[in-house]
Amino acid sequence: MTDSFALPLNTPPMEAKAADALPDGEGFWQYEPKWDGFRCLAFKGDTDVDLRAKSGKPLGRYFPELVAMLRQVKARNFVVDGEIVIELEGQLSFDALQMRLHPAESRIRKLSAQTPARLILFDMPVAPGGTILLGEPLSQRRRAVEGFVQDYAEPGLRLSPSTTDPAAARRWLEEAGHGSTDGVVAKLLADPYRPGERAMVKVKRLRTADCVVGGFRYLTGSKEVGSLLLGLYDDRGKLDHVGFTSTIGRDDRAGVTRKLEKLRGGPGFTGKAPGGPSRWSTQRSGEWEPLRPELVVEVRFDHVTGDRFRHGTKLLRWRPDKAPRQCTMQQIQ
Repeated sequence: MTDSFALPLNTPPMEAKAADALPDGEGFWQYEPKWDGFRCLAFKGDTDVDLRAKSGKPLGRYFPELVAMLRQVKARNFVVDGEIVIELEGQLSFDALQMRLHPAESRIRKLSAQTPARLILFDMPVAPGGTILLGEPLSQRRRAVEGFVQDYAEPGLRLSPSTTDPAAARRWLEEAGHGSTDGVVAKLLADPYRPGERAMVKVKRLRTADCVVGGFRYLTGSKEVGSLLLGLYDDRGKLDHVGFTSTIGRDDRAGVTRKLEKLRGGPGFTGKAPGGPSRWSTQRSGEWEPLRPELVVEVRFDHVTGDRFRHGTKLLRWRPDKAPRQCTMQQIQ
C-alpha cells in the first residue's frame, strides 16, 4: 500500500515566461539563478517519495540516490520544487543528466554511484506535516524552504541562492550561459504559488556567433530546406558541428534551398559531425546534406554545453563579408 501525498502527483510546477530584460523594482522581486538541470517537484508522504518532471513524467527511477536521500529525511508529508543537477569537476553537466535517462536499471545504478545527483531547492508548495503553502506569498515560502534545507542538511540537498537586489541579479545574468546557469528567474515576493501558470519571468543571456553552414536537412516530406547545420573550426582546423537553426522564413525557403543545393557535394563537417548517438537521436538524425564550407550565418544563442549550442539558435543574417575560416570555437568558449 502506498502513501497519499499532500498534492496530486500530476500537479504542474509554476513556470516562467521569457523576457528580454529583468524586471526592476527593489522590494517587489526576488531573483534566482536559472539552473541548467531537470526541473523537479519532489513529493514525500509518510515514507514514499515521488519525483516528477515538468512534463509530469516520473523521474525517480533515473535518480534512485535522490529518492533514497529524501526517504532518509525525517520530515514527512511535504512537496518541494527544485532542479536536479549533476556536478562534474566543479561544473554542472547537462550531458551527465541526459545519460541517466537510460532504459537499463543496472546502468542507472552504476551512474548514480559514480556521479550522484543533487536537488537544488527554490520553493516549497507544501511544508512538512502537510501544511499547504500554495496560497502564501513567495516571501513566506522562501523562509519555509530555507528552514527545510537548514533543518535537514542532507548532502544531496542544496538551497538555491536568491537576492532582492537588481544589480546582483544583473551580475548573475552576465555570468550565465556557459556553465551551471543559463539565466535568471524573477518572482514577485507577494505572489502565491500558481501551478501550471507562467507567473514568473525568465531572462537568458543572449549572445551571437558567426557560424559556417556545413550542411542542411530537408523538411520532412519536402524538398525545401528545414534547418541549417552549423559549424565552427577547432584548434586543429577541423570544422565541428555545433548546432542548428531552423528559423528560416517561409517565403525565404525556396531561395535558400537553391543556394544550398549549389554547394552540395562538399566535405561538410571534417571534425565532429551531426547524427551521433544521443538521447535525442531519431531516424532522421543521420540524414543530412554535406556542403562546401562557403556560407556564413550569424545566429543568436543562449547556452553552450560541451562546445555545442544547447538549444536551437535564431538565424539573424547571412554574412557574405565573413570568411568561413574566421568562424572559430573561440567565439563560444
